[in-house]
Amino acid sequence: MTIHPTAIIDPAAELDSSVTVGPYAVIGKGVRVGADTRISPHAFLSGPLTIGKANDIGAFSCVGAPPQDIKYKGEDTLLQIGDNNIIREYCSIHRGSPGGHGVTTIGSNCMLMAYAHVAHDCSLGNHVILVNNATLGGHVEVGERVTIGGMTAVHQFSRIGEYAFIGGMSGISMDVPPYVMVAGIRNDMQVRGINRIGLKRAGFSPEDIRNLGRAFTLIFKTRDLLLQEALERVRVEIPDSVPVARMVEFFNVSNRNVVRLSSDDE
Repeated sequence: MTIHPTAIIDPAAELDSSVTVGPYAVIGKGVRVGADTRISPHAFLSGPLTIGKANDIGAFSCVGAPPQDIKYKGEDTLLQIGDNNIIREYCSIHRGSPGGHGVTTIGSNCMLMAYAHVAHDCSLGNHVILVNNATLGGHVEVGERVTIGGMTAVHQFSRIGEYAFIGGMSGISMDVPPYVMVAGIRNDMQVRGINRIGLKRAGFSPEDIRNLGRAFTLIFKTRDLLLQEALERVRVEIPDSVPVARMVEFFNVSNRNVVRLSSDDE
C-alpha cells in the first residue's frame, strides 16, 4: 500500500494492500476499497461506500457523500462501485436515500468525466460514459453501454435504455428507449435514429441492426399509428429479434412518458 503522509484515513476504513492514496486525500469511516485502486490527491471518500478493483478516483472528486434530500436524517445508506471505473476530477456521486433504494450503484468499466454528477439512488450499468458536466437526478436508471453527452441533465426517476446515446446539452425529462440516439431539451427532445455506430462497436450483428431499424421506422416514423398499434406491428412483423423484443418491453414497463417524437434525420 502506498499512502501519502498527508492523506487522512479513518482507522475504520478498509483498504486493500495494493491501493494507492495521493496527497491530501480524505477517506472516512465505512469505506472499503478493492485491489489496485488509485485515489488521487484531494479526493474525498465517505461511507458507507464499497469500491471494487482497479478503479481510478480523480482529484477533488467527492464519492459517497450523503444524499441531497431534505428528508435525509443521517441514516446509513450505501454507494456501491464495481471494477475498472474511471472517475475523473471533481465528480460527485452520492449514496442512496432511505426513501429510495437505500443504495446508489455504479457498474464496472464506466467512465465519468470531469464534473459529472450521480445523485442518490441512481443505478448505472456497465460501460456507461458520462461526458463532462453530465448530471443525473435522483433515482435515474441507466442501462449498459449508454453514453450521455456533456452538459446534459437527466430528470429524476427517468430511465435510459441500454446502448442509447444522448447528445450533448440535452435536457432529459422522459424515458429514453434502448438502442436509439436522442437530443434536445425536454418537450423538444427528439429521437434521431438507431445508434448504429455504437451497436456495431458492441458487436451487434447486421441482422440485429436491420431489425432495430425496421422497428424504429414502425415505432417512431409511422405517424398514423398509435403507440400500442405500432408495438403490436413490431411484435407481429419482427417476432424473433431479442433486441427488438427488449425495445418493446421497455415501452410496456415504463411508468413515465417515453420519448417518441422523431426528427427527419434517419
